[in-house]
Amino acid sequence: MNQQSRFCSSSASFRKPKSQATAAELGLYWGAAAVGMIGFSYATVPLYKIFCAATGYGGTVSGVETVEVKMKRRAEHPNEKVERAAEQREITVWFNSDVAQDMPWEFAPTQQNVRVRPGQSTLVFFTAKNKTDKPITGYSVYNVTPDKAAVYFNKIQCFCFEEQRLRGHEEVDMPVFFYLDPEMASDWNCRNIDDITLSYMFHRVADEDLEEEDLDDNAPTLIKLHGPGIPPSTLTANSQLRVTSLSPAA
Repeated sequence: MNQQSRFCSSSASFRKPKSQATAAELGLYWGAAAVGMIGFSYATVPLYKIFCAATGYGGTVSGVETVEVKMKRRAEHPNEKVERAAEQREITVWFNSDVAQDMPWEFAPTQQNVRVRPGQSTLVFFTAKNKTDKPITGYSVYNVTPDKAAVYFNKIQCFCFEEQRLRGHEEVDMPVFFYLDPEMASDWNCRNIDDITLSYMFHRVADEDLEEEDLDDNAPTLIKLHGPGIPPSTLTANSQLRVTSLSPAA
């Protein structure tokens, strides 16, 4: 018994420093992780934007082939099988919107969904409103689901990733101009996909030293857009136009 007691005592003495060392290591680990996450938060948007642009993930038009190239190829060398399948297929595109916890905006799609056929270019709007008395700047990220259909969803013009500033209590319409590849209609992996969801989430940019009176009230707020395509001539920041389906470019 004495020998066993001495063994247990010796074992406990051996484990205690190891436990203390582990706790210290965990403290350093979580401290470093916290600092790293703060730094990563500043890099997330440009890195995600670069990743999406390079891979086409989430519906971003990849650098391999632009929407214009796709549409031009379709106009010059139409695939009868693909075109026939696209004419017989209809997809419902649903819209989701959300804001981060610290973002004092109202943000919502102006329509719950639109029904489109593969091969159509469609213009839709989201409405954003600053609920405070001061100018607030935000940026949005997005996602397209399901993944199988996301590769066929191309955003020609979009407000995502760009910093958007709204005056106190200002409300604007933010456009999204997208194109659904006709090849989706003939893709066996997408045969059971009749619904696509486009989701946006707005985050707040760190406050800047800019008061309401510093803004030019005589100039309309311009919504910053990016993308490879040219939006319709009817596209304006506060346009009353809600949904427009356009024919493929010739």
